[in-house]
Amino acid sequence: MPIYRGGRHEHGQNFLTDPSIIATMTRLVAATDGPIIEIGPGDGALTTPLAQLGPPVTAVEIDTRLAQRLAERLPSHVEVVADDFLDYRLPTSAHVLVGNLPFHQTTAMLRRILHAPAWTDAIVLVQWEVARRRAGVGGATMMTAQWAPWFTFTLHSRVPARAFTPRPGVDGGILTIHRREHPLLPPARRRQFHALVHRVYTGPGRGLAQILARNTSLGSPQAAQAWLTRQGVNAAGLPKDLPVEAWVDLFKTTGSSPPPHRTQSSSGRRRR
Repeated sequence: MPIYRGGRHEHGQNFLTDPSIIATMTRLVAATDGPIIEIGPGDGALTTPLAQLGPPVTAVEIDTRLAQRLAERLPSHVEVVADDFLDYRLPTSAHVLVGNLPFHQTTAMLRRILHAPAWTDAIVLVQWEVARRRAGVGGATMMTAQWAPWFTFTLHSRVPARAFTPRPGVDGGILTIHRREHPLLPPARRRQFHALVHRVYTGPGRGLAQILARNTSLGSPQAAQAWLTRQGVNAAGLPKDLPVEAWVDLFKTTGSSPPPHRTQSSSGRRRR
């Protein structure tokens, strides 16, 4: 949410005031196609240059005071909507999302974005560590791995805390999310794929070979080791180390169902 020095604490309003960061986000949006929906425009520091790009702009602002101020001074091809983005009904036709997300609402807003249809690109400013994790720096988070067959995540630049007013306690980062034109799995398989990733990330085991043996139908550490070798992945690694292509192959190989219950061994102990 761009510059407005009277930001309200309950809305998490840390407005972007750095012209170079605003210019960077504008350039990233300019490289996309389609109508623009801005999340939390605040007082319009980013909305104004977005309006100059040409496509129609819809600015969704939760603060009714700011929404009224914006509507009075922006050009006619910019529509200002006083609404909470988490409740706002996004269009079913292609569009581009852009915004400085309230830091305390980042996860909820990212989930809302990822579940929404039709948009092609999202250029968002979030906390630096969130941007790094979502882009897979140091390994993918569960959320990123769950959505990677349908989206790519790219970390662009760090945004210092001094670029905001009021100044937050952490730096920000610009993250872009692009919807794959050719998804690696059909959208109808999304829930099943999410279930597989969740089970692998949260299931018991030390190292991928053991984790996959215990939580997928690969069935044994030997079979898991063989699969990991074919993928070029270290058996002692962790789920965050699996590339998206490996996740897709794992899903196609094992499906999303949990492994069958093991029978009791002759010693009376359940096999692990």
